[in-house]
Amino acid sequence: MTHDEAVLKAQEIASRVLTPSAGQNDKAGRFSTEAIEALGESGLLGLLLPAEFGGSGAGPRTFAVVTATLAEADASAAMVYLMHILGTATMLAARPSAARALAPILREIGAGRHLSTLAFSEAGSRSHFWAPVSRAHRNGNGVRISARKSWVTSAGHAQSYVVSALAPEGVGPTDSTLYLLVAETGGFSVAGPWDGLGLRANASAPVALDGCEVAMDLQLTDDGAGFPAMLNVVLPLFCLGTAAVALGLCRAAVAGTATHLKSARFEHLGQSLGESLPTLRAQLATMQIDTDGLSARIDDLIEHLETPREATMLRVLETKAAAGEMAISVTSTAMRVCGGAAFSKHLSIERLFRDAHAGAVMAPTGDVLREFIGKSLLGMPLF
Repeated sequence: MTHDEAVLKAQEIASRVLTPSAGQNDKAGRFSTEAIEALGESGLLGLLLPAEFGGSGAGPRTFAVVTATLAEADASAAMVYLMHILGTATMLAARPSAARALAPILREIGAGRHLSTLAFSEAGSRSHFWAPVSRAHRNGNGVRISARKSWVTSAGHAQSYVVSALAPEGVGPTDSTLYLLVAETGGFSVAGPWDGLGLRANASAPVALDGCEVAMDLQLTDDGAGFPAMLNVVLPLFCLGTAAVALGLCRAAVAGTATHLKSARFEHLGQSLGESLPTLRAQLATMQIDTDGLSARIDDLIEHLETPREATMLRVLETKAAAGEMAISVTSTAMRVCGGAAFSKHLSIERLFRDAHAGAVMAPTGDVLREFIGKSLLGMPLF
């Protein structure tokens, strides 16, 4: 599948599946199985997979455009897709000894029949997702893990979960290991429902691992090597993906605001709001400028990921921090410009506004990112 083919498929799914049901799924907090089926049938679940597993072998540019396209219609579905891609990328980067066990799962992903996700964050380490407090314990030819994971996207819907835990002999918070936990594993359960302010349809619920046994061939990293995998494999794609979700939200807010300004009218003046109020036109223009600025920043990050250099990790951190704030700013302006029609939920702007606030509190949060960036600029160690 070429870049253009992937984008066209994402646009078709966004139009046919996501847009008609996004509002109702948000209201009900309903996970869209229809979206996952459509993404699977289209081949987009295997976007990063090489051809040997039935995938497209695409890179970060196609991933970003597809994610932004989905997010413009439904940010919840886009976040489910993002976390699936991160799970896929982690499996692809797994240690060679896991390759045989992972091959059937990767082929299922390539065939569109397997949804994956990440389970890193824990209540005990909060936004420091890279520092699990749970620990894996040796158990014959594998390990046993007990953990309480929070904010797990697609909880109860994914077929596999990339799980972090401290290595059995780990001594510090970054001495972690990554494992692949299949959903049918005994002791795995969804610990509670998801009822968030935004992204209400992505099933981002806590999960419990109670003595879950993971075979050695589903250990994705060497003992203690989970931390570098999180930073070098997961974090760059996660920051790119969340920025793409923010871009989709901004584009939807601009489009929705423009439509409102053209359709809502002062009947006594015989003019639309956009024709009558130059202040609203100016605010719409600012929204477009900020949205295009975020798009340019994402393009810059993609170039850095395609050709890594000294400043690449700085771009990774900056892009997520900036994208989270930009999505909040643009959707907040949309709420003000559209006024009572937005506040009373007659428009989708209110959903975009709530969804936009999720990015800034996803680990690493905006505050943590600024701490990393500041330390980097001063030549201080980040951890």
